[in-house]
Amino acid sequence: MEITTSIYHSPVGELRLGSLEGKLCMCDFILPGHESRTVKRLKNAFQAHFIDGITPVITQTGMQLDEYFAGRRSAFDIPMQLCGTPFQQQVWRILQTVGYGETISYAEEAARLGRPTAYRAVANANGANPISIIIPCHRIIASNRKLGGYGGGLDKKRFLLQLEQSLERVRE
Repeated sequence: MEITTSIYHSPVGELRLGSLEGKLCMCDFILPGHESRTVKRLKNAFQAHFIDGITPVITQTGMQLDEYFAGRRSAFDIPMQLCGTPFQQQVWRILQTVGYGETISYAEEAARLGRPTAYRAVANANGANPISIIIPCHRIIASNRKLGGYGGGLDKKRFLLQLEQSLERVRE
C-alpha cells in the first residue's frame, strides 16, 4: 500500500497530510528532529510506504484547512481512514462531537464515552490522534481548566483555541 503525503503550511506550523485509498489518514504536526509516532503507526498498521504527492483528498483537506484558519469553516467533512484501536476510535468519535470554540475536560470526555474513570486512557487516546485539528483533540483541557497536553505543543493548542474562541465571540 502507498500513503501519499504532502506538506501543508499552516499559521500554526507545518502539517503532514496523508491519504490512503482516497481517504485522509494523517494530519500530523511536523516537529523538528524526529519521525512522528503517527508515521510509524501507519507504516506498521497498513504495511505501507510513503510517497510524496497530491491526491484529491489532500487538496480538499488543504482547502478546508485554509477556510478553517481564515475563520470561514467550523467543521470538516473529509473522508477519513482512521488507524487506531477500537477504544481509540471511540474516543476520536467523541472528539468530533465537541463543538467549535468549546472546551471540555478529559474527565468529561471520558464520561461522554460512558467510562467516567477512564480519563487517563482517554487522554492517551487523544495523544494518539492521527488527524489533528480535523479531529479536534485541541479542544480537550484539564479539569482545572489548564491546557493539559498536546502532541503538537501547547503553543499550537493555545493558538487553535484562541482562534476558535475569538471567532466564536465575533459570531455571537
